[in-house]
Amino acid sequence: MASFYEEVTKHGSVWAIRDAYGFPAPLNGDGARAMPFWSLRSRAERVVGSVPAYEGFEVVELRLEEFVSRWLPGLDRDATRVGLNWSGAGATGYDVASSDVASRLRGDPGGPA
Repeated sequence: MASFYEEVTKHGSVWAIRDAYGFPAPLNGDGARAMPFWSLRSRAERVVGSVPAYEGFEVVELRLEEFVSRWLPGLDRDATRVGLNWSGAGATGYDVASSDVASRLRGDPGGPA
């Protein structure tokens, strides 16, 4: 999880994927929705190239400022968690509350580690 924050801060970008229907936000094992984001283009490309459910998706760059100011508040309103650097055959990983991601990216001392 730390690599997500380090790489996003270093490069100033977040990477997402979308298809003709929009950005995926599948249900996780707890029945909550999570939208995946990656800290590097190569990470997102790896999932698109290896996970059948995401075949045909395109990789989209989001500027970090836009991600923090627009995307995270919208995800919070929609009660959608943020999937951080999902990987592997099932494209799984950490699902974090958008408010926690925002706190961490803003450098709030009370944000999650």
